[in-house]
Amino acid sequence: MDTDVLHEPNSEPEWNESFYFSFYDKDNDSYAFMRMGLRPNKKEKNMFCYISTPHIVAGKRAYGHIYHNGMETNGLKYEKLEAEKRWKMTYEGDMKVVSCKTLEYIDVKLDLEFNALNDMFDYRKCVTGPKEMMSRSVASEHYEQFGRVTGKIEMLEKTLEIDGLGERDHSWGVRDWNAPRMWIWLTGQFSEKLALNVTKLIVDEGEVDAGFFHVDGTDHPIIGANIDTVFGDDGAPESFTMELTDAEGRVRSVDAKVIKNIKLPFMSEDKKTLSVMHETLAEYTYDGKKGYGIAEYLIKNKRE
Repeated sequence: MDTDVLHEPNSEPEWNESFYFSFYDKDNDSYAFMRMGLRPNKKEKNMFCYISTPHIVAGKRAYGHIYHNGMETNGLKYEKLEAEKRWKMTYEGDMKVVSCKTLEYIDVKLDLEFNALNDMFDYRKCVTGPKEMMSRSVASEHYEQFGRVTGKIEMLEKTLEIDGLGERDHSWGVRDWNAPRMWIWLTGQFSEKLALNVTKLIVDEGEVDAGFFHVDGTDHPIIGANIDTVFGDDGAPESFTMELTDAEGRVRSVDAKVIKNIKLPFMSEDKKTLSVMHETLAEYTYDGKKGYGIAEYLIKNKRE
């Protein structure tokens, strides 16, 4: 079955189909993440695309009406080259500078390709029954995959050649950013044969754990994730330790520290809840090996 297609929505206004890509190029000490969300029942697309290099951090968030179901909006475009294996990601346009006081906007051009290193992983291998019902407010259908990202980034009159490891996900269903009390979504790539993906969703009814630990060609489904996070005074994650239990009963211990952080706010429609998504770059340590990837924390704050 080809999961890399656009799916028929139900009648829920917040039904959403999402495509996300990220990578870290260690040689260039640069990471990027991008997401395109389609909300057909609201005739709307949304996107964000952020880049962090040693010299500058810049990004764009935008919304636009859906005039067709194509994978393109506000300068960001995805092209499927081979189902469940290869994707092309491009962006051309301006980005708002986050890290520099002397520049407000810069022109950016991305030309990247994602090549898969494992099969698409279905979260239903981890989440069934009552826990499936608990996760329905944050996209009930969810697939993950890690791979190699190559290409180039052009900005500030320079070209950055990219070659790094990264992650992509494809999800669909109702997506309410302010529904969970908190979610943690972690990706880490140690090599082409060793990687992890972890999700912990915290809702009023309880917690849902999912993901995989990939070792030498095999995805081991994660059914339990104990995550102990150290937060800074500003509420941002600084480091965390994990005990990950797979479906075969094996427990793996992983330590991580946050290296960089980009914050994205999400306000609820009634203006009473502000959720902040920390899209951090983390360095992982497992069995003496170092890995890197996105550690995403969505933290909800009620406003009086």
